[in-house]
Amino acid sequence: MAIEKKFVHEGYVKASLDEYFAKQLNRAGYGGMEVNRTPMGTQITVYAEKPGMVIGKAGKVIRKLTRDIDRMYDLDNPQIDAQEVRRPELNAQMMATRLASSIERGWYFRKAGHNAMRAIMNAGALGCEIVISGKLTGSRSRSEKIVQGYIKHAGKPAEDIVDEGFAVAVKKLGTLGCKVRIIPPGAVLPDSFKLKDVPVEAVSEATKSPEPKSGVKELVSEETAGEVAEVEETLEEEPVQPEKSDVTTVETEVSETEPSSSTAEIESGEVLENEERREADGVWQHKHEGHDYWHPMARIHREG
Repeated sequence: MAIEKKFVHEGYVKASLDEYFAKQLNRAGYGGMEVNRTPMGTQITVYAEKPGMVIGKAGKVIRKLTRDIDRMYDLDNPQIDAQEVRRPELNAQMMATRLASSIERGWYFRKAGHNAMRAIMNAGALGCEIVISGKLTGSRSRSEKIVQGYIKHAGKPAEDIVDEGFAVAVKKLGTLGCKVRIIPPGAVLPDSFKLKDVPVEAVSEATKSPEPKSGVKELVSEETAGEVAEVEETLEEEPVQPEKSDVTTVETEVSETEPSSSTAEIESGEVLENEERREADGVWQHKHEGHDYWHPMARIHREG
């Protein structure tokens, strides 16, 4: 057999196996399969929501599936292994089957699609796309697409990262195709990036200005030394002006002479009629006829 025909035959066998398991294990919550060829035979891993129904009572169902596969397909010693799916909301085939069964039970297609989308995104998926096609609202066929999050459509990431599932809902007016595409939460996308946290010390060292060369540094130190010497010479030449000290001495002399003059005035002053005297805060005050309020004795009274 040519190499091209071999690859075509293997693809046909895998698609036929997937269709057969989807029909036989519909009630068990079929979620896909994997085929691995080993020296001991062909290992077929079946993923299901209820692996107990795949095995059956005392292994009756799984032995029947093994006999049918060995009879229908030319496989070397096929062995079937059933695995449980921990999170059915992140399995595209299971969600497509659920969507098709809910539409068959009479749910409106848009309500069923949004309900499945909500369950998938709440499970932590990075993105999801649901396409429902067929006779949705009238006699003409059309398709309805629901997209949320991030999804890849082409290239190698679309083959490796995106999980796809397909199911058919049979209704009175015709069949509806339900296609579900999911990007799981742990997928690493090729265009994703992450910013690193730069430490503060590294930033401060980077912002420092570069040190000048040794020759430039010596010239700068010499120039600064010459400027300091010139400033010291100018300070020595300027005479000291004791203006502030003279002002303070004059103020002190005035303050010393004021109490003596006030006491002399009090002693030499004439005693007026009905005069009363007192000392308040070091100042002699009096009140007399014509000025019946306390005022300093040094005040000059103007007549008229």
